[in-house]
Amino acid sequence: MTRVTGKFQITLPKRLVDTYGIRVGDEVELVAAGDSIVIVPARSCRQELSTEEQLRLFDATSQWLESREWPVTYASDEPRGWTREELYERGRPR
Repeated sequence: MTRVTGKFQITLPKRLVDTYGIRVGDEVELVAAGDSIVIVPARSCRQELSTEEQLRLFDATSQWLESREWPVTYASDEPRGWTREELYERGRPR
């Protein structure tokens, strides 16, 4: 059984690491599955894109960014009722 640490980290059992070829630095995806959480090695769910497809997507994103009016303002620019300093102090023991 795996235990969650104070930093919400878990250690994967060695038998699973060996079985699925997970290495240090690999990314895993946590997927909600009803009442369970499934851990999926990211490389198994990632689609490899060709260089041409990556460049096409990059160009499309660049065109989209260029079409935007800057600076973009959001409704969240309104006063929130708290300061950044208060945000950092929330939940800390006094």
